[in-house]
Amino acid sequence: MAGNSKGVVIAALIANGAIAIMKFVGYLLTLSPAMLSETYHSISDTGNQVFLLIGIRYGAQEADRRHPFGYGKAQFFYSFLVSVLLFGIAGWESAKHGYDALAHGTHESARQPTVPFTDITLSFPPVYINYAVLIGAIVFETYAFYKARAELKRQIDTHDWSGYREAFRKTSDVTTLTAFTEDFIALAGAGIALFGIYLSRVTDNPVFDAASALIIGLMLMGFAIALAWENKRLLLGESMPHEDERELRNVVAGWNGVDELVGFRTVYFGPGEVLVATEVAFADDLTADVRPDVIDDIEAAIREAKPHVNRIYVEPVD
Repeated sequence: MAGNSKGVVIAALIANGAIAIMKFVGYLLTLSPAMLSETYHSISDTGNQVFLLIGIRYGAQEADRRHPFGYGKAQFFYSFLVSVLLFGIAGWESAKHGYDALAHGTHESARQPTVPFTDITLSFPPVYINYAVLIGAIVFETYAFYKARAELKRQIDTHDWSGYREAFRKTSDVTTLTAFTEDFIALAGAGIALFGIYLSRVTDNPVFDAASALIIGLMLMGFAIALAWENKRLLLGESMPHEDERELRNVVAGWNGVDELVGFRTVYFGPGEVLVATEVAFADDLTADVRPDVIDDIEAAIREAKPHVNRIYVEPVD
């Protein structure tokens, strides 16, 4: 799963890095509030991918004495940092810039059509560069979104989830979830910016451009809150989905030789990595020399039912 997630993140990193540069050039040419918000957006997206790659690399380390269950939760932590430090800040700056533009007014036509840092004057309205940049951004983001969607769809099929809503609530692969949601927001943001800039151009009213910047900022902040909430549940040690846990409970409780299921707990300790700890009371006629084989069979049955269960502890109790 980590390999699939890494490919998704690298695709998004390449796309967002190129898009951020193009959007900033468009802003310098037009001083469009929407283009500045989109620049913030793409810079945050690029930083997001860097953080996620760090999380993937750090989380892939082998377990050691200090971290006996491995470093898988690193991806939860770095994804949480993305939501708080990048999307929250970028969203706030975008929304603030859009609000200021609405309150005080701005318009791209006030900008002379001059290439930044040169004396070259363009022979066409610079707003056309914004159109080209945003259309190009939509193309690149569509590719990145397609990659993330394909991986999330694979997980939906693997776990037999009903759709994206259920996947958002239950997946432990926050790397793919972050990339998927970010790419969707990026597509929506580019579309809103393109529409707002176009309306300001044809109506000669800067309010549409400024409003687009404000909306993009609010979208980013909303995503930051949602992503932080999803990572919180995993950082705090969330169990498997109820129906999956119930299925494993039934496997253990119904095993031949098990009299009673005394305790059963599950917890995610990394993307797609689950720990199962159960306490069972064996039948009196099950001798001590047979119990280890029964425990091995129970563990094998759990792994067969849920292959992503990585660690299993079956503790016999009297």
